[in-house]
Amino acid sequence: MKSKVNKLTESVSDIDRVSRAVSLSIKTHRKQQKLSLDELSRRAGVSKGMLVEIEKGSANPSIAILCKVAAALGLSVAEIVNISDDPPAYRIDPAAMPVLWQGEKGGTARLLAGTRGPDMIELWRWEMHPGESFASAGHPQRTWELLHVEQGELTLTIAEQSLQVPQGSAAVARTAAPHGYANRTSQLLVFTMTVAEMHSH
Repeated sequence: MKSKVNKLTESVSDIDRVSRAVSLSIKTHRKQQKLSLDELSRRAGVSKGMLVEIEKGSANPSIAILCKVAAALGLSVAEIVNISDDPPAYRIDPAAMPVLWQGEKGGTARLLAGTRGPDMIELWRWEMHPGESFASAGHPQRTWELLHVEQGELTLTIAEQSLQVPQGSAAVARTAAPHGYANRTSQLLVFTMTVAEMHSH
């Protein structure tokens, strides 16, 4: 059941659009870097079978898998889903903001904007219905998340620590360790999140 929760889903057109963008992007960057599927699989810690399915456009990878493949290619998730560009300033329209997680009760995580990486910054907007949760195995060492709760109350868990973040409050978290977000209330939870992953020293 859990595998269904983390999929790239929304409307069929959104699934198709994101799958096509991810498929083409990963294949193109892998070939540019002269990496075999076996080598990318080893670097990313993702099975070769999954990579084949992704490149064919027939798999909807989870956020965790996208993060691993992006990191192995030295890219940001935004670059892989094609919402990143090079000019000093550019606009991203709502239709180009992919939903990369959907909860079992209709919650969503939408990637609003992101920089080109390996040093990447992403802006997300999450909506979680009562009882929904999301777990991450953790990011690279130098990763920070800044969260601001617009509505409801977020339960943020990192390793052994659990933090309640009520409406109007913000939180700063180092998210190399396993972590998760949950809505343990009876109200809708809405929060924005910035993820900064720094690789250079």
